[in-house]
Amino acid sequence: MSARRVRALWRRVVAEIRRDRPSLALLFVAPILVTGLVTFILREGQTPALNALIVNQAGLPGSAIAGEIASSLRTLGDQATQATDEAAARAAVRDGSATLAIILPADLAASVTRGGAITITVLTSGLDPAGESGQLAVLGKALAAAAGQFSRSQPPVIRHTTVYGVPSSDPIAAFAPAIVGFFVYFFVYILTGVSFLRERTGGTLERLLATPVARGEIVAGYTLGFGLFATLQVALLMTWALGSLRIPALGPLPAFSIGLGIPVAGSPPIAFLVVLLLAVGAVSLGIFLSTFARTELQVLQFIPVVLAPQFLLSGVLFPINSLPAILKPLVAIMPLNYAVDGLRQVFIAGADLSNGALQEDLLVLLGVAAFFAVIASLTIRREIV
Repeated sequence: MSARRVRALWRRVVAEIRRDRPSLALLFVAPILVTGLVTFILREGQTPALNALIVNQAGLPGSAIAGEIASSLRTLGDQATQATDEAAARAAVRDGSATLAIILPADLAASVTRGGAITITVLTSGLDPAGESGQLAVLGKALAAAAGQFSRSQPPVIRHTTVYGVPSSDPIAAFAPAIVGFFVYFFVYILTGVSFLRERTGGTLERLLATPVARGEIVAGYTLGFGLFATLQVALLMTWALGSLRIPALGPLPAFSIGLGIPVAGSPPIAFLVVLLLAVGAVSLGIFLSTFARTELQVLQFIPVVLAPQFLLSGVLFPINSLPAILKPLVAIMPLNYAVDGLRQVFIAGADLSNGALQEDLLVLLGVAAFFAVIASLTIRREIV
């Protein structure tokens, strides 16, 4: 091994990276921004506020306990009101006017008398499992503060139920919308950004710009082309995620399943439509950002700046209601947020196209795709990079 040749290669690599300012930014600035954002969310994240309804099915014996729970919640800065019955509480949780409902059982007095554990049913929507876990933690503090009313019995047992969702013990069922949405967005962006960059560096785009073909036509054609493969990718991923093919034991091989078999309450074609619109938006975004890149590495350098914040702020990793107040306005401009919400509406709530929230998500995703397609057509320039 020649030390002189190794030094020469080392100097070449250092000189290339030193001249590549985007790479230097990726190396030094991006890790600081991403780790700083994660740390800020963890340190300054807000405790989710509760707007609880209390349903007292125990009559007079439960009134004192219901009052104590309400008082404890108000002490913690939350709201608590009485609901007439479980049906009214369920309707309030469904339409979002209440975050959860606390249902005191009819046999509460008997449980207290015999010193047994009181089972309190807590009803949430089921659309945001991570956020609802934080709400249950807050409720646990309130119940601990109201423990004096349970002094003659064991600590209360919380039975958590949801308005939406399919019966399943599979832990992935609640998190599937966020997982499917993010990875489609991520891989379609990579596919489009790198492929379009090769079209530029290979001179194909320059030759097209020398013809009467308009920039908008170029973007539309590439969007349709990349969109075809994005559609195939989405179809494959959705089939893999929702389907499950059981393969019986073959000789020495044990039985196994192909596919994740994630349960879905709504229509798979509607879920496919949500993911497809997100993928089309990722195609437009990839075309737009690749016009600013000179190498494939620079296409990847946009990930910490564009995709990582969406991963952190769109309810994939952290519940939106626990984000610091200063970051919550940014959620409204995150396309991934609308895709995750739309998939939750379909996967968990069983929403169809008549659902207002789902309609809003679809329109925003369509608008985002059109917006990036338009600005991509404006940023294409005649040069071989």
